[in-house]
Amino acid sequence: MTKKKNKVLAMNRYYRMTKFYDFLKATAIKGGTAIAIFLVIFLFVDYYLLDTRAIFNSIVTEFSTLSIFVIFFASETIFGLIPPEIFIAWSSKMSMPWLTLLGLASISYAGGIVAYFIGKAIYSIPKVRANIEIKLAKHIDMLRKWGGIFIVIGALLPLPHSIVSMACGLVRFNFGHYLLWALFRFLRFFIYAVVIFNVW
Repeated sequence: MTKKKNKVLAMNRYYRMTKFYDFLKATAIKGGTAIAIFLVIFLFVDYYLLDTRAIFNSIVTEFSTLSIFVIFFASETIFGLIPPEIFIAWSSKMSMPWLTLLGLASISYAGGIVAYFIGKAIYSIPKVRANIEIKLAKHIDMLRKWGGIFIVIGALLPLPHSIVSMACGLVRFNFGHYLLWALFRFLRFFIYAVVIFNVW
């Protein structure tokens, strides 16, 4: 019991020294603010400017589910180009919204895996690796300091999941551990869906 307590205290001290708690607080505030701003803008546009329900209903009828899934997969693999919240809002208009949401979460998870292997492939190309390591220096540094906990943060909060995943591949983070920690991506989609489905 004493050893376990000492280990917890040591971890707590380490996280304080590496400013993990400050980073977590700042990221949580940023995430909460981003969600609030997204909802406010979305509802404002819906109420005063455009009938967003009609637009999303039109997307549902005009485009196949497969085509939307392909677009989302590309986005989740390449630097998270399109906010997942837009796709979550789209899923709310489907005949089986929660099943569609599960599909989106699974695609996001798979996109992260592809990004991981892209990072791993880049590792074997020295010139490209040097360039990418500079661009992802901040993420790589945090990954090396905090390991799996940083992957959880990337899965739950508004850090580009694909970039975190690519950084994991680049530093050759244990793939099995990556798969485990990245499962928190499903929780993020569920939490966001509860908010978006009930507000809109």
